[in-house]
Amino acid sequence: MFVALRPSDEAVADLGDFLESRRDAGPPGLRWSDPEQVHVTLAFAAAVPDRVTEALVEALAAAAARRTPFEATIAGGGAFPDVVGARVLWAGLELDAGARVELDRLAVGCRAAVAHTGAEVDGQRFEPHLTVARLSRPRTVTRLVGVLDTYRGPTWTADAVVLVASHLGGGPRGRPRHEVLAELPLG
Repeated sequence: MFVALRPSDEAVADLGDFLESRRDAGPPGLRWSDPEQVHVTLAFAAAVPDRVTEALVEALAAAAARRTPFEATIAGGGAFPDVVGARVLWAGLELDAGARVELDRLAVGCRAAVAHTGAEVDGQRFEPHLTVARLSRPRTVTRLVGVLDTYRGPTWTADAVVLVASHLGGGPRGRPRHEVLAELPLG
């Protein structure tokens, strides 16, 4: 399961339109993300027992209620772990200082909510991004990151988090199928 922010449909469509003409330009083994799965992961837990799902939703609702909605813009991009040995191509978020504080506090609250239920939360450092493509093996993506760096989409309001169950291999072409279990408003 994971907890995420989903950009507005308009923001996702705009990013998709920008990437459309570039989809054939990537290196071999590049798999573009499905638009309906584009999100900002706030907390990830590899395994959450069914018996704690209700408690997790309650804890996430409380964490979300403590934060206020904020404006965000998908802009720029990068690669993990780096542009020379990339496994993930991502788009970034442009946030003002107050929004960045809210987003960081929201991520901390969501991770604490997951941990509070006894599920093990991924402890990697929070780096806000939207995965736009994955690579089957490490590749150089300097040119694609340069193209993403020119992108700036429409501003949208982050006003809710979603709890998503990811069913590995359950989607089209063997990709994960995402099931939204709860949508929890901020504020």
